[in-house]
Amino acid sequence: QVHLVESGGGSVQAGGSLRLSCAASGYSYSLKCMGWFRQDPGKERERVATIYIFGGTTYYIDSVKGRFTISQDHANNTMYLQMNSLKPEDTAMYYCAAVRAGGRRCVGGRPDEYDYWGQGTQVTVSS
Repeated sequence: QVHLVESGGGSVQAGGSLRLSCAASGYSYSLKCMGWFRQDPGKERERVATIYIFGGTTYYIDSVKGRFTISQDHANNTMYLQMNSLKPEDTAMYYCAAVRAGGRRCVGGRPDEYDYWGQGTQVTVSS
C-alpha cells in the first residue's frame, strides 16, 4: 500500500514563505497523480494544487496562482509545495493525497477522487 507523510509546516508572518514536502513509500510508480489539500476548522477541505506523476501537468486553485508552486522529485519519491507571499487566509492543515494508477480523475478538486492521504501538516500565517 502507499504511505504518505507530510512535513515542512510551521508558523510564519504574512508575506513569508514555507515549503511543504510529501514523502511517498510503497508502489510510488503506480500513482496517477498527487495533490495538496487544505482544511481550516469550520471550513470545507479544498484542493490547492495537483500534479500528474507522468508528464508533470499541474493545476492550481485560483487563490494560490502565482504564489504557490507544486513540484515532484521522482528520484526521492517526494512532492513539494513551495508557498510564497503567504496570507493569513492560507492558514490551514495541509494534506498530501494521491490517486492510484487507473483510478478516478485527478483535477476535479473533490477529496473523494483521491485514494491515499497523509496525516497533515499545520501552516499558520499571522498578520
